Amino acid sequence: MAEVDPKDARIAELERQVEELTRLVQELREQLRRNSGNSNRPPSSDTPGQKAERRRPSGSGRKRGGQPGHEGLTRALVAEEKVSEFKHLFPAACENCWAPLSTEGGTRERHYQSVELPPLKAHVTQWVRHGVECPRCQHETWASTAPIPSTPFGPRLSAVVGLLTGVYHLSRRSAVRLLGDVLGIDMSLGAVSAVEARVSEAVKCAVDEAWERVLLAPVKHTDGTGWLEAGAARTLWTIATSVATVFKILTDGKSQTLAPLFGSKLGVLVSDRATALNFWAMEKRQVCWAHLLRKAVSFSERDGPAGTIGRELLDYIGILFDYWGRLRSGELQRDALRELMAPVRTHVEALLERAVAEGLPHVSGSCEDILAHRAALWTFVDRDDVEPTNNHAERELRAFVLWRKRSFGTQSTRGNLFAERVMTVAHTARKQEKNVLEFLTDCGTAARTGAPPPSLFAAP
Repeated sequence: MAEVDPKDARIAELERQVEELTRLVQELREQLRRNSGNSNRPPSSDTPGQKAERRRPSGSGRKRGGQPGHEGLTRALVAEEKVSEFKHLFPAACENCWAPLSTEGGTRERHYQSVELPPLKAHVTQWVRHGVECPRCQHETWASTAPIPSTPFGPRLSAVVGLLTGVYHLSRRSAVRLLGDVLGIDMSLGAVSAVEARVSEAVKCAVDEAWERVLLAPVKHTDGTGWLEAGAARTLWTIATSVATVFKILTDGKSQTLAPLFGSKLGVLVSDRATALNFWAMEKRQVCWAHLLRKAVSFSERDGPAGTIGRELLDYIGILFDYWGRLRSGELQRDALRELMAPVRTHVEALLERAVAEGLPHVSGSCEDILAHRAALWTFVDRDDVEPTNNHAERELRAFVLWRKRSFGTQSTRGNLFAERVMTVAHTARKQEKNVLEFLTDCGTAARTGAPPPSLFAAP
């Protein structure tokens, strides 16, 4: 058997090392290029340079702000029945001959409105209990304490606290300071926590109602993100429809944990390609094309065949969104969209199959996974009520993501319930065009008096 020349062995080893180092450099370069525009990373994870690149002008030469010829927006006057005070201005003399003028008759014009807050202060009710001596037997009887509320904080004040910490996501300490500075109300941190618990319980029926509407909806959008409970990893999910949005904090994002959350699996589910959602029939799903667009951008930034495939895929996705925009604007009808999208669908799927066949690192596997969702790629073409992106759920989840970044999550199961319930009420109430503070107040009043809880879906 011929011996291997040591030089040849050394050359082979060096070539292997060069190949390995080249592959490693390519992977590191790809990681450095990843940002919110070519991956699933959130915009907040972008570096300062990437954020500057994202804000860079498109080259049109236009300055920021309103453009010349743009019709500006002015503050609309509120209806007269909502005006607190009228100030009538009359001319004293004729501007032509200087004769004195009467304030009777003439024409009027609603010219301007100014808005101010009156001095804010708490309305404090002192409960005074009396004992009265009986004139017959001289026994002293004291008034019952039944009418006295069990908490010193009324429904509206409790609703304000729930709004500050659960919707606007102020820390409890900041909420205490705001109540003191604005309303002159002294409240401890422990009292804020107790109020949150009461608000959470008061809105429970409304939250159950929102869940019922969401699960029965013909189309629902869903997305998840990480959450923290006392430093322990949790997962937060939203399910959003056109009429309601619900949130739930779970121990993990596994399929067996998520599946019971979605009930009897009615309707079409719009989402990303998370494997945890594979319990939903693929024929009744719509995969988010915004995620696929970012994936195509990442492919296009590679060298060689992967970059070519990425750029071709970007072209087809651009055509897809152009047709979708024309449908939304009324330029296209549904039948025309179906006809135009037929060749796009054929070319996209053929391109993905070609990418799989070429065996490209970090590309072929992704394309194979996209093809595994083939039945969920084109639902939006045939159904009027389905969109090609999951932007709806991502927007609904954004407020929770920002809350997590500021507060590092919650500290207990009770805190989880408060967070998910109050945010469910706030997002759904806004979709129903209800004032969130007024609705929280009504829930608190019903809980205190034993009246039926208000409905999120009742006509205003």
